[in-house]
Amino acid sequence: MPKMGESITEGTIINWLIAEGDSFEEGDIILEVATDKVDNEVPAPASGILVKTLFHAKDVVPVGAVMAILEVSEEAKSSKKENVIQSDREESHKIQNELKKKRIVIPRAVEESRSTSFLTTNSNTFFSPLIIKIAKEQHISFEELARIPATGMEGRLRKSDIFNYIEEGRPFKFAQPVAEKDPTAYRIPQLQFDKGKGKIIEMDRMRQMIADRMVYSKHTSPHVTAYVEADMTNMVQWRNANKVAFQEKHGERLTFTPLFVEAVAKAVKDFPNINASVDGTNIIVKEDINIGMATALPSGNLIVPVVKNADTKSLEEIANNVNALAVKARENKLGGEDIKGSTFTISNVGTFGSVMGTPIINQPEVAILALGIIKKRPEVIETEKGDEIAIRSMMYLSLSFDHRVVDGFLGGSFVRRVADYFEQFDINRKI
Repeated sequence: MPKMGESITEGTIINWLIAEGDSFEEGDIILEVATDKVDNEVPAPASGILVKTLFHAKDVVPVGAVMAILEVSEEAKSSKKENVIQSDREESHKIQNELKKKRIVIPRAVEESRSTSFLTTNSNTFFSPLIIKIAKEQHISFEELARIPATGMEGRLRKSDIFNYIEEGRPFKFAQPVAEKDPTAYRIPQLQFDKGKGKIIEMDRMRQMIADRMVYSKHTSPHVTAYVEADMTNMVQWRNANKVAFQEKHGERLTFTPLFVEAVAKAVKDFPNINASVDGTNIIVKEDINIGMATALPSGNLIVPVVKNADTKSLEEIANNVNALAVKARENKLGGEDIKGSTFTISNVGTFGSVMGTPIINQPEVAILALGIIKKRPEVIETEKGDEIAIRSMMYLSLSFDHRVVDGFLGGSFVRRVADYFEQFDINRKI
């Protein structure tokens, strides 16, 4: 199961397109997989024959698990042979780094390793290629190996140690990974609530994923929300006066969303640190400005298609992207690339009549902007004659930001800058 995006840990097999015993060419689509709310096609890595499928349609498969056994052609084997040693080393280092990040004391199963030396995180135990070979033959995992008493120099496991362990009946056969306990970690209290009675509706897979992501985001990022209001009168009047001409000239509907995306991208460019993500103690400030748009599907679920490099595109190009993504969302045809790579997200809660919202950050981003309903109301404005009361189109903006890396000054300044771009919209702008 390939990894098809950030934070993807598993996928659901939709359909096998190649049957057992059938041959295929490199690049042919072998199966379809649903991951992270969209359907993906898995191409063949080389030409060959599908020997056996290990999972069936609708099975949920973890990323990295073996889904099928392929017999590749000799030509494909020879072309890949020279890369095996280097890829094995890279994989071992990758696994080791992941284990350190997750603070795992006992390493993963031996089946995930190659026939190369591997230094575990358990003491200074070194598993030589011979030990790994024996472990594979005996189906002994790293979890087991790490518990076998070692008599070699500097605590290394010897061949005699592993054979003595086997003769003793493998007492640690069912060993499981053990994570270090963090005394400062929050423990969820085991409370019992009366959940009441009523119609039971099972969450579909997308709703489960949304629920997991929302809880993860609130648990990971300390959310703070800043509010401002903007006078949208100039933008509203310009859009109403030009939407028909815009569609006739460019063949695209002109909704408010492209105008919002354009202004937000300009503000992100002014405050690049809002266009970031967090990796441990590092802040990654993104070079590209990709604006995600929280979108409701016909099913009621939520998805975030992305306008890539929004700061480099004209209003016509942004409108084209927004409209195309909206159609794909309605028809459930969004692909993996359509929802990948957002660096900042907006949520137009005003579409549903909400005055304002407190959005949850779309991880791994550090901020999300909610745009409320545009509503006419009397406002005091300054004119050449002095203060006057006039009917203006007003909107509330609310920015939720990750207080680990975004402080009030940055968050407040950014959302104010977005409102300024809205208010200072050129009423004489040409389409």
